[in-house]
Amino acid sequence: MIGYILNHMVKCIGPSLNATFAALADHTRRSIVARLGKADPSLGVTVGELAQPFNISPPAISKHLRVLERAGMLSQQRDGRIRRRRLDPKPINEASKWIEHHRQFWNHQLDSLAHFLEQPQPRDTAEG
Repeated sequence: MIGYILNHMVKCIGPSLNATFAALADHTRRSIVARLGKADPSLGVTVGELAQPFNISPPAISKHLRVLERAGMLSQQRDGRIRRRRLDPKPINEASKWIEHHRQFWNHQLDSLAHFLEQPQPRDTAEG
């Protein structure tokens, strides 16, 4: 039964969730998402502004941004020669819902186990 439950939980992850988790697996991308989350969504943030706190090359920042864009977490708008990025929270919200669902499932499982372990165990009559 446990094998079925775990297998079912893994199979329920769709391609969009896989892309979201893969994008968030990197510390730099999580930092970029956090910075975009604090930015004014009506203005967006330029690549240069996003690259400021990191000690990596502009092509490396661009590569991170492409991963986030493929995961659907960023949108971009051109303002003349300047491209501004904005956070699209939908993929993160979907991941959050998935995590919450499974958190509740495992909390229930652990509560059931705790309840079972708290029950008095029958004494073995063979000892006696």
